[in-house]
Amino acid sequence: MLSKSALVALATATTVAAHAHMSGLVADGKYFEGYTPNFQYMNPVPKVPAWSAGGYGQGGIAADNFTKENIICHDQSKPGQAYADVAAGSEVKFEWTPWPEGHKGPVLTYIAPCDGDCITVDKMSLKFVKIAEKGLVKGGEPAAQQWATDELVANNNTDTVTIPENLKAGNYVIRNEIIALHQAGTAGGAQPYPQCANLKVTGSGSAFPSNGISATEFYKPESNGIVYNIAARQMEYPIPGPPMWDQAGAQPAKKLVKRFEA
Repeated sequence: MLSKSALVALATATTVAAHAHMSGLVADGKYFEGYTPNFQYMNPVPKVPAWSAGGYGQGGIAADNFTKENIICHDQSKPGQAYADVAAGSEVKFEWTPWPEGHKGPVLTYIAPCDGDCITVDKMSLKFVKIAEKGLVKGGEPAAQQWATDELVANNNTDTVTIPENLKAGNYVIRNEIIALHQAGTAGGAQPYPQCANLKVTGSGSAFPSNGISATEFYKPESNGIVYNIAARQMEYPIPGPPMWDQAGAQPAKKLVKRFEA
């Protein structure tokens, strides 16, 4: 029989292993609830922009799934059954359940056109471009490092992204992702947490992301930035995945490595 202290430790470990998921998003100032597995017990089932995910959508994606469909919008994901309306050039806020402060890493956002209705889209057909990225904010010794996840936690577990001002109106899937690097010193240790939602973008823009790629092509277990020793003194971090979309406006399209002073 386990001792009381062992049971407490086990319960704590289980809680930590649960990690986090997107609890909601705010588009153009309007709040939309995130997906919860409790919806399956409701009648009628709530229709929300957020995509559903198996296993509560809270664990990291295992390395053997980096090139498979689970990396797209999480395990066993299915399209959201509603849209969040947002004007090009305005903000979308991704609200996460409490993110573990020790799970540091980058926060990335991608967007893909649905070429029709996102509610029925085949996720394997989605071609994403990156519209926002943030990695190592302040380098130095491990205890002094500041990461995008630290800013997310400090901002009430919220990541804010601006929809490109020139984005063409239409239906899109937006993909907000945290990559936890606390075990990323060797291949297979990084833990991506992708979360998706449907957007109906309005505006008069003309930029269309026709050069996107499938999320199954973003990372390999041995990719630079996926393998990364966060426990060492670090002054730079190579942000993984494709470069920024050249119409995103926030950063140069070819900027893959961020360097910072201690």
